[in-house]
Amino acid sequence: MLSRDLKLIYLSNLVGSFGDGLYAYIMPYYIIEVLKAGPVEIGILYAIMGLSASLTLFMAGMLADRYDRKKIMIAGWIVWLPAPLIFSLAKNWFQMLPGMILWGVWLGGPTGTAYIVTKADKDKMTSTFTTISSSFSLGYIFSPALGGYLAGTTGMRIVFYLAFALYGLASLLLCFIRSQYARKHAELTPEKRSSILELLKTRKLLMLSAFLGSTMFIVLFFRPFIPTFLADVYHYGGFEIGFFGSVSFFGSAVLGVLLGRFGDKTRKSYALATALALCSLSLILLLASGDLPILALTHFLLGSSYLTWPLMSAIIGPLAPEFIRAFWIAIPQTVGMFSSVVAPYIGGVLYEASPYYPLVAGMVVSLFLAFLAFAKSFDD
Repeated sequence: MLSRDLKLIYLSNLVGSFGDGLYAYIMPYYIIEVLKAGPVEIGILYAIMGLSASLTLFMAGMLADRYDRKKIMIAGWIVWLPAPLIFSLAKNWFQMLPGMILWGVWLGGPTGTAYIVTKADKDKMTSTFTTISSSFSLGYIFSPALGGYLAGTTGMRIVFYLAFALYGLASLLLCFIRSQYARKHAELTPEKRSSILELLKTRKLLMLSAFLGSTMFIVLFFRPFIPTFLADVYHYGGFEIGFFGSVSFFGSAVLGVLLGRFGDKTRKSYALATALALCSLSLILLLASGDLPILALTHFLLGSSYLTWPLMSAIIGPLAPEFIRAFWIAIPQTVGMFSSVVAPYIGGVLYEASPYYPLVAGMVVSLFLAFLAFAKSFDD
């Protein structure tokens, strides 16, 4: 189903995400237990990371429509290289800030989406996006458990060094994909030309931006606090938390394939609605029980929270005109990230009041968004 270039992107994502997963899921636990920060400080760090992503997505979209998209995607991995090294040297949560800023830089967001849309089979757009997204999930399946084990036996510094090496390999793999440039506006037939300003004012784009913004807000409102919830409420340790993270990404990989096929056969919006509904169900189960089998099922279903972005990309990407595809895609993605900047901070404040508050809010809002996604025909 995937072309040679898309297979290389898949492999690059798999390698890079394995490195990222070594520390990404356990990071909140590490910041609290080792660096002695609190939930509010975690919220600040993740809010800054989100702000960094928000400021770079728009820039990435403009660059990807003017220059080689391949090079922009390679740069996206390279800029991550110093982040784990900075984390390894941090003695307190404040010293994590430069690493979080670099970790938030997301040049590959609109660039990768535009590249995939141009290369993908138009009749299999949803499954293509969820399949490539599953490469991230597969990379995360074993790495959180391995990262948790290494953190407990050798310390987090070794974990960060391994992540650095795998980020470098991910960027190297992308050197072998073909270059891709956006078609120039002048090359289009007159009937396909339209004002960029008018395109950016379309109701569809505004609707998609608002919905993606709401979705990203609620996902990043509760998700950073699930590891700390497991530790504080159910008294699990680093290895068990890493294991649950692995189960979550395994669920994302499996559910991604199933929802991708479902979206190709029905509507992309229906697949998105199902992902949000499963996200709400996972939080219900998490609040209901701390038993190991229930938590395993909870985290399998929680994998659906990682599918909202690729499913939205499958909806947004084909609607964008080729000559400004990455720029067009960057607008809802930027709105999505900007809306999520304050989400971890607000979640941290509520978590301090009660560990249950962010999860209850996430459960209710996710279900409401699922209803909206089902009712609205985003992919018409």
